[in-house]
Amino acid sequence: MVAAAVNALRSAIPNASITWITSPLAHSLLKGLEGVEFIVVDKPRTLSDYRTFYRRFANQHFDVVLAMQANLRINLLYPALRAPVKIGFDRTRARELQWLFCNQRIPFSDSHLVDSFLAFVSTLTGKPANAEWGIPLTAPDLSWSKEQLATLPRPLVALHPVSSKQERNWLPSRYTKLISQAVKYFDCGFVITGGNNADERALCEKLAQIAPRHTLNLCGRTTPKQLAAVLQEADVLIAPDTAAVHLARAVNTPVIGLYAVAPSRLTGPYQQTDYCIDRYPEAAREFLGKDPDSLPWNTRVHHPGAMALIEVEDVMQQLTRVLGSLA
Repeated sequence: MVAAAVNALRSAIPNASITWITSPLAHSLLKGLEGVEFIVVDKPRTLSDYRTFYRRFANQHFDVVLAMQANLRINLLYPALRAPVKIGFDRTRARELQWLFCNQRIPFSDSHLVDSFLAFVSTLTGKPANAEWGIPLTAPDLSWSKEQLATLPRPLVALHPVSSKQERNWLPSRYTKLISQAVKYFDCGFVITGGNNADERALCEKLAQIAPRHTLNLCGRTTPKQLAAVLQEADVLIAPDTAAVHLARAVNTPVIGLYAVAPSRLTGPYQQTDYCIDRYPEAAREFLGKDPDSLPWNTRVHHPGAMALIEVEDVMQQLTRVLGSLA
């Protein structure tokens, strides 16, 4: 999501020297992005890590720091970055005292996360900023994905069943039923993707056995760039609120997003939520006893029953819409 803002910044200030400080995992996806110098560091975990970071930037000066991440562990790094202008989030979204480390703020808006990152660019330049995607995929990544997917039936559905938080995950039994129904009605292929967590891999392996001739399990077997390439080859992605949603959006693959803990308008595929199933309003009423329109920004429904509000029939209906539009 930040890549969309960085590309917009490059367009707004073509001659700017842009340094992006990021983690090794993010860099493995972003490597090759034109016009950006990357400084790759692990997230600090010890006092020694902070000392190393401060020493690294002791003699480096910037004109502007865009503080696009707000949590205490990262906030404590901002004083090490010397610049007369440090732009952070507004007081509502400047979590864990980020406002103490910045001298300018973006305006508050109850909008998508991508819009919040674009606001850094417009605050700096005084001009509107539009998302400009451009994940730098290599020829080997693209050829690898084509080779892996070559034997699967078409249309091709990517399924990324697990998010980073258990409360956002859909019920495994409903994924099982969904695959069975989709293969029966559409004779489609499924490529199943995910991380390297043992529980996640076990679920993906179980799902891959439902229709073995129609499925390929790549869970834990892709680099970030390879995952993006696989999603680019797919006709649609089905996933809960997770990073794969934004990767699919960046490569222009339609997303059937599964949302109930948070509203899709904040964390769904940017400006392409037409196929998302959003049960956040119902979850807020049932489990919080609140009108969703009256809730403060960023309110989440932390209840194990929230995602159960999404039925298999809801997903099948959206899948019919997507595959019907392809036909």
